[in-house]
Amino acid sequence: MPPPTGPVPAAGLVPEDLPAPGGVPLSRVAVIGGGPGGLYAAALLKRQDPAREITVWERNAPSDTFGFGVVLSDETLGGIRDADPVVYEALARELVHWDAIDIVHRGHLTTSTGHGFSALGRRRLLEVLHARCAELGVRLRFRAEAPPAAHLAAGHDLVVAADGVHSRTREAHAGHFRPRITTHRCRYIWLAADFPFEAFRFEIAETEYGVMQLHAYPFSVDSSTVIVEMREEVWRAAGFDALDEAESASRCAKIFADALGGRALRSNNSAWTAFRTVVNDRWSHERTVLLGDAAHTAHFSIGSGTKLAVEDALALTTALGAHPTLPEALAAYEAERRPVVASTQRAAAASLRWFEELAGHVDRPPRRFAFDLLTRSRRVTHANLRLRDPALTAAVERDFGCPPGTPPMFTPFPLRGLTLRNRIVVSPMDLYVAENGVPGDFHLVHLGARALGGAGLVMTEMVCVSERGRITPGCAGLWTDEQAAAWSRVTDFVHASAPGTAIGVQLGHSGRKGSTRRMWEGIDQPLAEGNWPLVAASPLPYRPGVNQTPHALDRAGMTAVREEFTAAARRAARSGFDLLELHCAHGYLLSGFLSPLTNHRTDAYGGSLENRLRFPLEVFDAVREVWPRDRPMTVRISATDWAEGGTTAEDAVAFARAFADHGADALDVSTGQVVPDERPEYGRSYQTPYADRIRNETGVPVIAVGAISSWDDVNSLLLAGRADLCALARPHLYDPHWTLHAAAEQDYRGPAAPWPAPYRAGSRRPPTGRRDPVS
Repeated sequence: MPPPTGPVPAAGLVPEDLPAPGGVPLSRVAVIGGGPGGLYAAALLKRQDPAREITVWERNAPSDTFGFGVVLSDETLGGIRDADPVVYEALARELVHWDAIDIVHRGHLTTSTGHGFSALGRRRLLEVLHARCAELGVRLRFRAEAPPAAHLAAGHDLVVAADGVHSRTREAHAGHFRPRITTHRCRYIWLAADFPFEAFRFEIAETEYGVMQLHAYPFSVDSSTVIVEMREEVWRAAGFDALDEAESASRCAKIFADALGGRALRSNNSAWTAFRTVVNDRWSHERTVLLGDAAHTAHFSIGSGTKLAVEDALALTTALGAHPTLPEALAAYEAERRPVVASTQRAAAASLRWFEELAGHVDRPPRRFAFDLLTRSRRVTHANLRLRDPALTAAVERDFGCPPGTPPMFTPFPLRGLTLRNRIVVSPMDLYVAENGVPGDFHLVHLGARALGGAGLVMTEMVCVSERGRITPGCAGLWTDEQAAAWSRVTDFVHASAPGTAIGVQLGHSGRKGSTRRMWEGIDQPLAEGNWPLVAASPLPYRPGVNQTPHALDRAGMTAVREEFTAAARRAARSGFDLLELHCAHGYLLSGFLSPLTNHRTDAYGGSLENRLRFPLEVFDAVREVWPRDRPMTVRISATDWAEGGTTAEDAVAFARAFADHGADALDVSTGQVVPDERPEYGRSYQTPYADRIRNETGVPVIAVGAISSWDDVNSLLLAGRADLCALARPHLYDPHWTLHAAAEQDYRGPAAPWPAPYRAGSRRPPTGRRDPVS
């Protein structure tokens, strides 16, 4: 990959040249930390105003550095070029370029091309920045511990804290910055090889101790960075905790001897460490501002640490030149960088978790494994990889079973006696517009429109099994024959007007989250009048002081509830539903038995995981017994409570195995909504790793849900083996014909997404301007 030749802005901020003085008046600036971010910030600030007195404190010697190579993107290099051509030209002479990724899995090499990387040695990068700072007149103080930031701020107009992941500045002012630091589950070590790899290389070693992985890339004509990583328990079992630096390097070289061609690895103050993700609520405090790893970190597997620090320096300098006061400039810097950093950290978190769970991925066939690895961060997707490497993508599609010209989402999927024509599910969405539990015209239009829109499976909202099992007075039910007849009207329409579309019913009981107002009237708030008594696994209100305390079900109560579920299931079968889903998620009654946060029982239905599963499995067995044998049953679970002490990912795998052993055909894997003080990690496709783990540890088909919003995401999840079906809610509210439009946008016109005859004239995007052709 050649260096960029056209204008490439970094994060949308770098102008043709840095703003001339006229922004914040800064006479003296102190920079704590002489890494790439601190040095580059010092050079840019000095270049912006040569009259400034700028001092960098670095505790180490000029030649000291940790790690070996750094990777820089085209975007970052373009920003460096526009901000300081001198630095860019010096770096460009040193860069090593390549565009391939080699993935070695069980002796099989898969090469993916078209990616594009640039790297150079960290030491050389620092030498370039040292020289540029000296040329500009920046004062560099090596082997000098910086005074505390508060002390520096008394004599400087600005203090830039670029003092790394272990930032003393951040810790000294933790009450203001409010850092949140998460230590992760793998150990890793930075090493080097004295030869250049031809590509970015990932290699997997399945040892007697567990799975280990190698990340390697060239950074000069004769050297490569080599990172070896493994889970903490694997690291200890292999005895690395008892080895010194040299012994660790030697042992790693033996484990990955094939990748290294039998050559040695060298170290440089290399130590095994666990990655720490740093997040701060604030990045500035009075005259002090955090930059780079002091403010935020992102896992090395997406190669972003130096990139983020350099872009921080660019953004900070630009903001200081564009705003008249320091508070305004620092606020602008943070506003500009936070969204970029948050996006990078989400991608890094997905990548990090993928490697933490690597043992659950290795049984995939080589090409699917490679596709899974390449798309792990969600930044590279199916469509993106088709552009980068069409040959590999086409091969993965063939392995998946895609007929020619058919996107993965339009391949059929069998569930018991039902075959779904495509992989799209309209997720259950509560409407709260039923009258006395009877679905009306709104339900007919809502579900009918989405069935006409092309999805393979359309799900009802949670349909309550009893009047007291409602969430709100507007919830639909199946506790009367009148309700069943109304549901028949809906299923008859779907089967007659959208042939090939399946319709499923989700049965549930509100438990302790019942007797509340409709969502738009005050979510989870009790009714102003007419409240009904609640039942749950334990007498714990959803919100103490707000929601009522439920009655803990005794054996007779559990039997009665179980019979309500079976009666509703019989009605659902007569109503013509093709699939039944048992709702064991989101803190409703059955979910309340599963979670240790909501089940405090001391009898046979509480305590151990097996006991907490007992009643939900009783209900499942009873429903499966009366539900037609040729029709599938699925179960929705919350795979994590997003709260300390709650359901874990390991628990979720055990739940899935138990329900599958009892006859569940698929698991619908959601998360949270069990306790009000949850802290979800929101983001694109944020719940899918839980589905992925369940699918690949248990072999049970899974439905993935949670912020899946594009057909590209769906295709990526399916091809990577992370899901069998994808359920989307809000996209189907925005566009009832989401599936048909996804087909049109991918030029697919096959049998998995047929347009209803009356709608065929609309199967092509209408012209939007006077130049568009009319067809």
